Amino acid sequence: MSGPLRHIAVVGAGRMGEGIALAFAQAGVQVSLIDLKARQAQAQASYFEVVRRNLGVEAQSLVALELIGTQQAERLLSRVQLLTREEGGQALKSCRLVFEAVPEVLEAKREAFAWIDRQVAADAIIASTTSTFLVTELADMVSASGRMVNAHWLNPAHLMPLVEVSRSAATSETVVAELLATLQAIGKVPVLCNATPGFIVPRLQALVMNEAARMVEEGVASAEQIDQAVRTGFGLRFSVLGLLEFIDWGGGDILHHASSYLSRHLGERYQAPASVLDNMASGRNGLRDGVGFYDYRETDIDAYRHGRLASLVQRLHQGGLAPRFASGLEALDQPLLL
Repeated sequence: MSGPLRHIAVVGAGRMGEGIALAFAQAGVQVSLIDLKARQAQAQASYFEVVRRNLGVEAQSLVALELIGTQQAERLLSRVQLLTREEGGQALKSCRLVFEAVPEVLEAKREAFAWIDRQVAADAIIASTTSTFLVTELADMVSASGRMVNAHWLNPAHLMPLVEVSRSAATSETVVAELLATLQAIGKVPVLCNATPGFIVPRLQALVMNEAARMVEEGVASAEQIDQAVRTGFGLRFSVLGLLEFIDWGGGDILHHASSYLSRHLGERYQAPASVLDNMASGRNGLRDGVGFYDYRETDIDAYRHGRLASLVQRLHQGGLAPRFASGLEALDQPLLL
């Protein structure tokens, strides 16, 4: 990027568009939030009133959460300009970065990209926020596919740090690098993934959510008990250790044996993938072998373990779940039933 980013556009003034607009506005960037749909004057005014109300509610939520002050909320909202299709065309001419956030309908995407392509400068970056279509499917919808990239935000976009970025074979390396740097500059954590259905997080969470629903169906536990287990166990651990890091922490062979047992009783969806079997066969089970999905041979293992456990304890304290030490032989609130 030749200079500080001062202005971006978001085409599509729905919930995702609002969230992205807030994310950039929080970072001090002026945002043109463009409603691409053609509307009669009264309908347009009514629609923009709803969008302004939504943005105001979110800004006040940030105040209530003590992330910003009242005056900052006013400045935040002043950085977002709502524009019609006609007004937006002119705004796009000065934008280096444009996000497409129209509904997940292929024809709507096609129309949006054709319109954006006609308005923007030749070197502008066009980023789709789609969670449904692959960037490889969308790249040909613009005249220069090298500037097309996918930036999949998680809701709520102005709060969630992660943005999953994927590219097509034609996407310019410069475009990818610039988008990653821009997202990092506004406080986001971009990750790069190949163009594949489900990206990273939606693919993982679909499996976990379906399995949770399946457990309710099977009477394994109530919805409340399953969610309690997720909040105080599953979710806590994986907020500190990534999934593949967790495999290495416990040992890939442990996952293999657990998967073998579960697949016999619950079906082939629990079978371990080839990578886990290959690691096990090659003696790459994780921390204790010095290598697994990660290479730990140059890592101070004691310091690494301590750091991860310290992060876990911090989260336990935040949730009021940290173990407490009893100073003496204190009676329990409830007697033990022997």
